[in-house]
Formats: sequence, C-alpha cells, structure tokens
Amino acid sequence: MGEPSWTIGIEEEYLLVDQRTAALVQTQPSGLIERVAELRHGLVSPELFSAQLEIGTGVCEDMRHLRADVGLLRLAVTEAAHEHGLAPIAASTHPFAHADQLRITDKERYQALAADLQGVSRRLIISGLHVHVGIEDPDLRIDLMGQVAHFLPYLLALSTSSPFWQGSDTGLRSYRTAVCRTLPRTGLPPRFDSWAEFRQHVDVLVRAGVIEDSSKVWWDIRPSERYPTLEMRVTDLPTKMEDTVAIAAAYACLLRMLWRRQEENQPWPDFGNFLIGENLWRAQRYGISDHLIDLASGTLVPCEQAVEQIVELTRPDAEALDCVTELEHLRTICSRGTSADRQLATYRGALDNGASDDEALAAVVQMLIADTLAPPEIEA
Repeated sequence: MGEPSWTIGIEEEYLLVDQRTAALVQTQPSGLIERVAELRHGLVSPELFSAQLEIGTGVCEDMRHLRADVGLLRLAVTEAAHEHGLAPIAASTHPFAHADQLRITDKERYQALAADLQGVSRRLIISGLHVHVGIEDPDLRIDLMGQVAHFLPYLLALSTSSPFWQGSDTGLRSYRTAVCRTLPRTGLPPRFDSWAEFRQHVDVLVRAGVIEDSSKVWWDIRPSERYPTLEMRVTDLPTKMEDTVAIAAAYACLLRMLWRRQEENQPWPDFGNFLIGENLWRAQRYGISDHLIDLASGTLVPCEQAVEQIVELTRPDAEALDCVTELEHLRTICSRGTSADRQLATYRGALDNGASDDEALAAVVQMLIADTLAPPEIEA
C-alpha cells in the first residue's frame, strides 16, 4: 500500500464546575449535551460521571482544521455550560472533588460498567486526550503501534494536568495515570507481529464473553475498534488548546517518521516494555520537570533536551504534514510548563499570599477555567 492518509481526530473529556464555588457538579443539567450540539455540530456525548462530557472532532485533513474544530467545540461547551452557571475545565482531575460524592450517568452502558468494575469505577472521575491518526493498512497499524510506544512517555510528560486528587497535592504530575492503572487491560500493549495476531488475542476475550469488543481494551495506545486509526490514549488532557494541538501534531509526525524509516528498512529499535515503562513512570511522576532515560545510551537526559530531539527527528514529517509551527510549540510547553506545573504554581502562590488551603484549591480551578478558553499562543 502507499503512504497512509495521516488524517487526524481527537476526543477531549471536560469536567463541569460551578462558576461560583469551583466545585464539580453532581448532576449535569438536562439538555446540556443537546445544547452543545445545537451550538456546534460535532460529536458530544456523556461520560461515566454526570459531571463530565466528551467532545470529538470530525476527521481532519490537517492541523488547521483540527484546531478550528477543537476551538469551536470548546466554545460551544463553554456557552452551553454558562447558561447554567457552569464552566468546563480541561484537566485530567479536579483539584478537590471527591468521587464518592458524584453520580454515575443514568444510562445502561455506564451502569453496567460501574457494576463490572465495582470500587475501581468510583475513582474514574478523570479526563484524557485521545488522538486518532488514519492508517488504512491494519498490519502497518499494528507495526507502528509497537514502534511508537517508545515515545509515549514524552507525550505523557508534555500533557500532564493532574497533580491534585481529592484536595491533596499527590506529588505526581499525572495522578490520572495512577488511577488508570487500576483498570484491567491498561498500560503498554504487547508487541504483536500482525493484525491477525492482535485479533486472535482480543477474540479470546470476546468469545469468552469478558468484553464485547476491543473498545474495552484500554491500552495506552490501541487500534480503534470503529475507525481505521491508531488511537493514542496515554496522555492527560492539556488545559490549553494549543498544547492539545501540538501534542496531536507530534504524535502524527512520530508515526510518519517511523513509517518513513520503515520504508528505508530502518525500523525503530525495540527496547522492550520494561524500559519504556520506567520512562512512563518518570513522566507520570515528574512531567517535564526532570529527566527521562535515553534508552539508546542508557543515560538520563533533561526532558527539554529529549523533546528537542523529537522536534528535529520529525521535522521532515512536520513539513510534509504542514505542521512545523504546531510541532515547535512543544518548546513553548517546555519553557512555560504544563498545566500541572501551572496548577502547582497557582496553588503555592495563593498559599504564600495568605489563602487557606480551600481557597488555594479554588484558585487553581479558576485558573483552569481561564486556561481552557485561553487565546492561541501560536498563529493559525
């Protein structure tokens, strides 16, 4: 087959907060999702908890199209939420919400999921960014899934937005990852030699009645059940829209770089899930504020240096996909910090200025509300 289409689409999951108290809502206002759809045609759907909803872009041909879709959907959710005194926040955890005080969405699918997962489901008030890239050949999809796993820790580090959990500073930049790991069928996927081998493994669980289909396989990266895409799921949800677009662009460029090397008979070395998993832990713990392991040399390198290597490694692919500006925005993330860094700075700054702990956490939510609709930092 020829070169894949590299079409792109994303899903973002937002948390709904009371504008006055900064608390998560317990029950989503009736008709909110329908109102979003009226304001902006696109995919909008409920999530496990009533305090959450998910948007999905269309199939986008380029990053300009993607940015426009995400921006309009964020605006539509904001306008619909404001009609009820609410606001969306794009962050992977709410700084002080307690999940046991929230309500499961009253739909059969979510009630069945909660019954299956039991106590684990009650911690899942978390949000993520999922990026789909179009790769029509299923065997190539599986091949690139194994190769791109090497770079998932870098994408996680750049996206971190969940340092708080139930009112506490967890010491992790991505506490969402810790919650995700309590689910079955999560983490890094095994290496498969072909699409047929992947299907053989999944079909064992389907025939046994354990899962309905591969959409219940929640790996950090997976072939989509519904689309001819490779879906990246490892990342937190960036608060700033431009960070979302940059990370999506980087993922697409990494896939094209690996395909290009494959065409030149230079596949990316397989360092194994054990070592990649260690980098995932470091990304979860430190975000971009510390070092990741250069697996080729076995040495620790600053995350900023590793990101610079990715920018240069994928520059030909960014040029081919017309997203050099979006890719280079990764440098901006490294210089000014991720959402997790900004949340911690806001919290500590409020405490230093005499705020109580509750007031400092509320200040973090207000920062998240503002950043969720922040104006672009790069030109479209």
